[in-house]
Amino acid sequence: MKILTVVGARPQFIKAGIVSKTLAARGFEEILVHTGQHYDERMSARFFTELELPSPHHHLGIGSSAHGAQTGRMMEQLEALILAHGLPDVMLVYGDTNSTLAGALVASKLRLPIAHVEAGLRSFNRAMPEEVNRVVTDHLATWCFCPTVTAVTNLDHEGIREGVHLSGDVMYEATMHIAQRYTSWSTLMDALRRDIAPDRITWPDGPFFLATIHRAENADHPERFEAIMDGLAMSPSPIVLPAHPRIRPMLDRLSVPPTVHIIPPVGYAVMLGLVRFASGVITDSGGLQKEAYWLETPCITVRDETEWVETLHDGWNQLAGADPGIIGSAFGRIPTAPTKPFGFIPPLYPSARIADALRS
Repeated sequence: MKILTVVGARPQFIKAGIVSKTLAARGFEEILVHTGQHYDERMSARFFTELELPSPHHHLGIGSSAHGAQTGRMMEQLEALILAHGLPDVMLVYGDTNSTLAGALVASKLRLPIAHVEAGLRSFNRAMPEEVNRVVTDHLATWCFCPTVTAVTNLDHEGIREGVHLSGDVMYEATMHIAQRYTSWSTLMDALRRDIAPDRITWPDGPFFLATIHRAENADHPERFEAIMDGLAMSPSPIVLPAHPRIRPMLDRLSVPPTVHIIPPVGYAVMLGLVRFASGVITDSGGLQKEAYWLETPCITVRDETEWVETLHDGWNQLAGADPGIIGSAFGRIPTAPTKPFGFIPPLYPSARIADALRS
């Protein structure tokens, strides 16, 4: 079976790093296409090396642009590539990016079966481009591989019942595998020195919080971004913020609290190490909410909703939106004892479940 896999953003590289190894071990032929949606070297090519992914067979080099233009260019090049090299048996897409949507739309026009990994997630906020991407992809997919029971239920409510599989969360498999690299502070700092030369930046002494901001709802709106910065200023400890390329212009325009230490983007393994040793995480990333939960680090989510409602149980993850007061008070409610229910553990070995379903 020939599978054409479309990736374009960091979370997709991470998931593919697990699934592609399993597909190869099971004898599948995989053609990996990188759309170039994450075009920054630190956010893209380095992940292929770190996750031991083979180099993509095709790199479309799309880069950044408006949603419609970017998705359209991806569709045009994906269709041309497929027609030039022959139709695969399956189109495999991950998550909820424009790369996901472009792959699903092209496959549907060419009447190719679609496998969607991380199907069924819903924020119920259609103002989010990611929500539209995931809903459309799920309704086009032949196989919907769901990470949680909640995701299966969401699809059922939309009338999607055929081809639905509770596969478990590929990110859990990746997180548990890669997080073992840096289990001591000294090894993590050694890796960080190799990664970003921290002698060129200010690194906080003692306890710290880790923050990431990149979603359009925050990164593209100055008033919302500045409100989040005001909330971060209320942190009881310094904050380390690896700066996604998307927020660099905003950081240059707006005032950043002196307790927020800006560093360049870091690799996935180093990021998981920072999550493990941080006092807490402040993020708008869906993936980081889960990773913090699994690594037993409290989280404050600077969004108005989350697809990962399981992480909210017992206040381990708190929704704070972009309200400085709510963000500030959330710091005071961060759990200090191991009260987290360890119930949000997805089915194990999801990559094997995905391969088995495709084979059948």
